[in-house]
Amino acid sequence: MSFADITDELRARCPELRGRLKANAELAPITWFRVGGPAQVLFTPEDEADLAYFLKNIDPDLPVMVIGLCSNMIVRDGGVPGIVIRLGRGFGKIMIEEDYRVRAGTAVPDVKVARTAADASIAGLSFFRGIPGSIGGALRMNGGAYGGETVDALVEARAVDRQGTIHVATVDSLNMTYRHSGAPADWIFTEALFQGRKGDPDEIAAEMDSITERREASQPIKSRTGGSTFKNPPGGKSWQLIDEAGCRGLTVGGAQVSEKHCNFLINTGDATAADIETLGETVRARVKETSGIELDWEIKRIGVPA
Repeated sequence: MSFADITDELRARCPELRGRLKANAELAPITWFRVGGPAQVLFTPEDEADLAYFLKNIDPDLPVMVIGLCSNMIVRDGGVPGIVIRLGRGFGKIMIEEDYRVRAGTAVPDVKVARTAADASIAGLSFFRGIPGSIGGALRMNGGAYGGETVDALVEARAVDRQGTIHVATVDSLNMTYRHSGAPADWIFTEALFQGRKGDPDEIAAEMDSITERREASQPIKSRTGGSTFKNPPGGKSWQLIDEAGCRGLTVGGAQVSEKHCNFLINTGDATAADIETLGETVRARVKETSGIELDWEIKRIGVPA
């Protein structure tokens, strides 16, 4: 499937644009599931100012979607109409600041924040080692793992809204809860400031190693997967409910519920996005039937069906 090429129209509206525009850009190769259709336009801004300029000048009715490492995402087979924004090198800076603080652009992988903090003997950020995405996604969904959440370490974040206005928001103003941020839906996060504490290098290294070992032992990290599929319900564990509903190893087309950790879905090789999403909905239905609990998707699903 292909969309109408609107890149000339966008360039005409944004003559001073420095970032890259690509029509009908394939997204499947950059998603962890390796499935999905194209973006009508993929925009890679040069930096925050370039992003703000673009958003301010394009047609306000054009749909806009931002993606990161696509680790916790299903792109549907029909692709994504409108603009897909992918933050690149201009949002990939990371630096240590005084008082055990770490400032990171939102394209920085979570694991790099953990490692940079560890190298500087800063404790309190090791949990990021267990999150397989980038800082932008961690801010949007209050990403967490192994006893820590983004909200625990965040001081403030920068974002650009759909009108191109830049915001600096304190952690309290973002109203973060379990796997959720209260930030306006049109905000695109560009940078975050985290607070750590003085730590012992050996203890931090041991904690990082422990998280790595636990992930490798319990999760299908070498498969084409999208991380945790469903949020844990209050007081419960999604994987347990899925297992009790008899869904471990369940397949739809080329998609399978992981035998290793049944809150993970896997592309066994030839799955479509529809296979993966249908499998997820089948799991939700079976869990509802057996336990009465309705699981909520943690994986973000974007685009249109084929």
